Amino acid sequence: MRESSHPLVGLRQRIARIAASGDFKSRPAADWLASGHASFDDALGGGLATGRVHEFFAADALDATSAAAFAALLALRSPGRAPLIWLRTADAARRAGHIYAPGIAELGGDPDRLLLVEAADPKALLACANDAVRCAGSAAVIVESWGRFPLLDLTAGRRLALGARDAGTTLLMLRLGAAPAPSVAETRWSVAAAASHALDADAPGAPAFNLELLRWRGGAAGARWRLDWNHDEQGFGQGAGDAALSGALLPLPARRALAAHGAEAA
Repeated sequence: MRESSHPLVGLRQRIARIAASGDFKSRPAADWLASGHASFDDALGGGLATGRVHEFFAADALDATSAAAFAALLALRSPGRAPLIWLRTADAARRAGHIYAPGIAELGGDPDRLLLVEAADPKALLACANDAVRCAGSAAVIVESWGRFPLLDLTAGRRLALGARDAGTTLLMLRLGAAPAPSVAETRWSVAAAASHALDADAPGAPAFNLELLRWRGGAAGARWRLDWNHDEQGFGQGAGDAALSGALLPLPARRALAAHGAEAA
């Protein structure tokens, strides 16, 4: 496989220009990508570990949209104006539609931070992903794939994980319409749409998500959360009357001890 893909050459240069013009480059790298939901972040030791691979699975088209929205909103919570790289195939655009920049702005995100790359096929998508995770200075890289992804075997996954770790890039894998399988991911999640709470005058409520932790290298799986997006706070919170957390987790010291280890296969 080629280590570099032509579309990413220009992308690297664009990220470098953004980094040179922004203030985020001088900030120390955070260890966690926090959601803003206190119990969710605390249970995971601060949020999703940066420089690691995290997988989000969705079973159908409706939940696929929710999984994509959750990953994007989470990534856009990173401080500063570091760009978010979103990689997808042209087939993904046909399945899920094009990403709508005004919609991101309506939710409180900054669409100017989003760099979208559409690859011709899964092979090109994987090549772009290998290049993108090595672009130091990005907020995160989202890789959107649909259905089975045979090219993403344990060897390919380990290559991505090592690239993400070395560059400090958080890699969010959107595995839509696919069944969970062994991988090198730090965490693996099932994401589904949740019913929003109506606002005053019965206006539509904020986006809401049901998350289940399917696998966590730092602790036990099985925990579930409901997270509601708060536009004003630009973070996730707990909906009124919802249980914050269920399921057993390892103590935080064990989580931090395991975080120092390199990526390994499940």
